[in-house]
Amino acid sequence: MAKSSTPSSEATQATDAPKAPSQEVWLAGLGALAQAQARGTQAFESLVSDGLAFQRKSQAQAQARLHEATAHLTHLAQDFGQQASGRVDKLEHLFEDRVAKALHRLGIPTLQDMQVLQARIHALEAQLAQSQPAAPKTSSKAPAKTAAKAATPKRAKPSASPAKTKAH
Repeated sequence: MAKSSTPSSEATQATDAPKAPSQEVWLAGLGALAQAQARGTQAFESLVSDGLAFQRKSQAQAQARLHEATAHLTHLAQDFGQQASGRVDKLEHLFEDRVAKALHRLGIPTLQDMQVLQARIHALEAQLAQSQPAAPKTSSKAPAKTAAKAATPKRAKPSASPAKTKAH
């Protein structure tokens, strides 16, 4: 039935007996684990440095692409701004032309017309000042006022119209 043996005799038999293939595989795995533990820190540090190098390379490529995209979008924005500005300018000139035509049809003078009239007024005032003899400085101002009043024609007071009297 059972063979009686002591534990010390089994240990000597296990080391002296030929090893089975499965036991050799097991021992090879344990040897690989021992080497992995010994080289584990070196491998881990190597992987960390490789990861850092990869991360830096990826970030550099991402920065380069970001700068390219930024430059492209800036160029597109400038083109869009120039096109929009050109269209706004065209629209503004079109609006100004139409307003000027409408004011001309209504008979309203333009700024240029007003400036021409002001220049003519100034020229006429200068001619008038040169053609009038110099007035004596000893004369009083009061008689000049009465003379000016006498020269201007008096207007008749308008009588209250029926429409105004009804409104009050």
